[in-house]
Parts: sequence; C-alpha cells; structure tokens
Amino acid sequence: MRILVTNDDGIDCIFLHELVLGLREAGHELVVVAPKTEQSWIGAAKSRMRPVRSARVDRGLGCPTWTVDGTPSDCVNIALAHLLETRPDAVVSGINIGLNASLGFILASGTVAGAFEGALHGLPGVAFSQDLSFETYDHLKDRGGQPDEELRAVLKISARHAGRLAGELIAGTAPRSFVVHNVNFPCHCRPESEVRRTVPARVIIPGLFSPAQDDGTHRFVFHLGEDCSPAEPLTDHAALAQGFISHTILDYTRLGRP
Repeated sequence: MRILVTNDDGIDCIFLHELVLGLREAGHELVVVAPKTEQSWIGAAKSRMRPVRSARVDRGLGCPTWTVDGTPSDCVNIALAHLLETRPDAVVSGINIGLNASLGFILASGTVAGAFEGALHGLPGVAFSQDLSFETYDHLKDRGGQPDEELRAVLKISARHAGRLAGELIAGTAPRSFVVHNVNFPCHCRPESEVRRTVPARVIIPGLFSPAQDDGTHRFVFHLGEDCSPAEPLTDHAALAQGFISHTILDYTRLGRP
C-alpha cells in the first residue's frame, strides 16, 4: 500500500516514528507529512486565517518527510494537493498519545481528523491511538515525550499490530466511501491481543475548564467524564478495559439516517 502518514502530536513524536517503523516492516510505501508542533484536541480545524508553511525535513524515517506548521487537516490537504507525486491508497494517522475512544474524544481528536481528511478526499482513513494510564502519561510528559523501556516495548507491539491492520482495513474499504477506521490499542497491548469491533462509548464530559483565574483566564482541566453507555453493544471504552484492541468503523454516510 502507498500510505500518507500524519498525526496530531507533531513530527518529533516517538509514537509517530514507531508507527512508521511498523508500517514499513509490513511492506507499505510511506510518505510522512505531520504538524511541526503538537496539535492535540484540534479536531478537523483548518488554518483559514493565516498562511501555512510546509518544509521538507529528515527525521531518519526512511521515507519522504515534510512538516507543516498547521493542523493535521492542513497536513493532509497540502500533502495531497502539493507534496505527493503519486496519490496514496489511504491516509493513516497516529499513533496518538492516549486513547481516542468515546464520542467526545473522537470528535475532538486531531488524529482522527487527519484520517477523516483522507476520507474527504475519497481515500480510506485509519486512525491509531495508544491508551495510557494517567501515571504513564504523566511519566511520559515528565521525560519530555521519551517513553521508558516498558512503554516503548508496548508501543512497538502496537505499531506491529498497526502495520498489519492498516493493510487489512485499507484493502477492505472502498474508495469514496467516507469511512474512517478508529483503532485504539490497550495500555498493555500484547502480540496476542485480539481485535474487537466496537461502537463509540457515550461519555458526558462537562467542566473541561477551570474557573477564571485572577487574570481572567480559564485553564484546561483533563478528565475522562462519565460513561453512560448501555451494556450492549461493546464500546471502545469497555473493549480497552478488557485488554482488547478496539476497532470502530466511523461511516460518515450514515449520519442523519433513521
């Protein structure tokens, strides 16, 4: 497969680099176009009000690589229109630092939006995310984004799964179908971890900002919210909690159907 790879955590994110290695090991031909800086929680935003700059870079990924000083959606738009010599078979986004499970996270995710931008261009889109415990996430940030030995081992396993799954999911998705595959790997992903088909969890997430500070500003406060999903069908949250790889098919042609 010829794959355009992007993410929302930025070009220097180790999670992106491990995904590239996993995809290359699976035999895919890659081009990477990723944000110059972190663009988490930006959703499908596009940089409408300012010029955006792209630049060829070398990050040792073994494939043509560019940065764009914009959003994941900017990256995919600019890549497909101006940077790639050959149209890819799909857009793959990730691996995201942290889960992208439940309606609130899926709709806000820059990682999922990067894959969705591929779908808007008539290409299959696949988004990969790695669930992390709060402790692991905080430890990762304290280390400047460098995973410790345990997390790196898990990440490599998830990336190998991603390499295999990307080919299967792309091959099974028709062009111009407006489908994105949202895949989340569990915290302790293993080589034998099984994939389960899931639906997005229904999570209520109020109060994501603090009260006004003395300077009048409100600060973002992360929390997972309240899961009010029914017992069936299996949700992405529930699958991850049980140690499964969650695979949710986001078919945007079904929006508005009874």
